[in-house]
Amino acid sequence: MFTINIYLRFALIALGIVGGIILWAAYGFWYGFPFLLVGLFFLAGYLMLGTLVSTSMLLSKGHLEEAEKRLRLTLFPRLLLMGYKGVYYMTHGILAIQKKDMATGEKWLRSALQAGLPSDNERGAVLLQLAMIAASKNNRQGAQTHLNELKKLNITEPMLKEQVKELEKQLKLLGQAAASGMLGMVQRGGSKRRMPRMR
Repeated sequence: MFTINIYLRFALIALGIVGGIILWAAYGFWYGFPFLLVGLFFLAGYLMLGTLVSTSMLLSKGHLEEAEKRLRLTLFPRLLLMGYKGVYYMTHGILAIQKKDMATGEKWLRSALQAGLPSDNERGAVLLQLAMIAASKNNRQGAQTHLNELKKLNITEPMLKEQVKELEKQLKLLGQAAASGMLGMVQRGGSKRRMPRMR
C-alpha cells in the first residue's frame, strides 16, 4: 500500500496551509487557494487515518520500537474514522503484549472491541489475543467465551483460522486436564474415608 512518510506529510500540511495563507494575504484568495487545498487535504487524511498504515507496515516487518514511536505520532485518536479508532487501540494492545505487559495489552484490546473494528478479521485477532491471555491466567471459562464469540465471525484470513483451531485444541486439552485433576482429587478424597465401626 502506498503511504507518504509522516514527516513529509507534516511538512506538506504546514507548507500548504501557511504558504496558502501568505499568498492569499499578499496576492488574493485564488493565489493561495491551491496551496490551502493541498494542505487541508493532507491534514484531513492525517486526522482521519493517523499513522496506522505506516505503523502496521513497521509491525509486519518486526520493527516494534519504530512502530511504537510512529503510533505515538497519531496525536488526535478521537478524530480517527470509525473502525480506525479500534485499530489504534488494537495496535497499542499488540505492542504492549509484545513487551510482555499483558494487563495493559488486555485493557487496550477491550477498548478496541468497544470502539469497533473494520472487519471480522480484526475483531477475530483481538478476541484470539484475549482468549490466549485468559488461558495464560488459567481462566478456561473466559477463554472459552472468547472462542465462542470467535466462531460466530466470518474470518477469511487463513493464518487466523489456523490459530483459532489451535486455540480450540489447547482449550480441549486444558479441559481434559482439569477434569482428570478433579477426578484424581475425588478419588484421593474417597480413599481417606474410614469404614464405620461395626457394633
